[in-house]
Amino acid sequence: MLVKTIGLIGKPEDCVTGTLLALSDFLIKRDYKVFVEEHFISFIRDTPLDYCTLSELGERCDLAITIGGDGTLLTAARTLAAHDVPLVGINMGRLGFLVDISSSEMLAKLEQILQGEYVAEERFLLEAKIFRGERLVREQNALNEVVVQRCATTGMVEFDTFVNGVYLNSQRSDGLIVSTPTGSTAYALSGGGPILYPSLDAIVLVPINPHTLSNRPIVVDGNSRVEIAFTQKEPISTQVTCDDISISEIEKSDKIRIEKSTRTVKILHPAGYDFFEILRAKLNWSGGYHH
Repeated sequence: MLVKTIGLIGKPEDCVTGTLLALSDFLIKRDYKVFVEEHFISFIRDTPLDYCTLSELGERCDLAITIGGDGTLLTAARTLAAHDVPLVGINMGRLGFLVDISSSEMLAKLEQILQGEYVAEERFLLEAKIFRGERLVREQNALNEVVVQRCATTGMVEFDTFVNGVYLNSQRSDGLIVSTPTGSTAYALSGGGPILYPSLDAIVLVPINPHTLSNRPIVVDGNSRVEIAFTQKEPISTQVTCDDISISEIEKSDKIRIEKSTRTVKILHPAGYDFFEILRAKLNWSGGYHH
């Protein structure tokens, strides 16, 4: 991987800005061209750093570094996937599943990555399309999950689910989570779904508080096309959420189609990256037991 230009991404907060400036100084001294996401304009006004939009950063940079948490990386990934820019995550808070480099060791770990010592992972995205009749009215991608769920109502959502055009089931519930392996440790996990190893080519469907308790999560092939059609007669108050982007203008005649995107996200981890180690730390597994 030849890297000459690096983009820095994060939320414009004081704690993040300090890390960003230390990181940019480290990179500039090593003759890398550095761009900073435009949200930091007011924080870097007295520095020689250049800034641009997230999309422009994708066009100009060979590598992007996010500073924050998993949410910061998710937001960057959805845009940068169109430009095939690899991502490295610096963790500013609790241990993340995606951002696995602490700010205290970021310079040493980044030095290793820039020298070619890293583990690269390809993570696929989902693409959600909302059809009104034959007309596509909205589409959005997601790295974690697409969620169809009730909002602003006490009633359940009633819908049929189809996989590759074949009827799966009908349900009354608070909604349905359609998750990638990346998202299987997020909302899907809290809904009782299984943890999928990140490299699996699979999609998990997790019902949210189903009326029928025998309605359980199901894992399907990653190339499956999942379709949702509403069956209730009364007006619905439902939204579709793609990671943290909510689409609320849903009508009961709409059809929701969810399938793997043609785009992927490449995440670079430090050498020695161990997904199971992160699971143990994040979920407090094996507490008190040592091998």
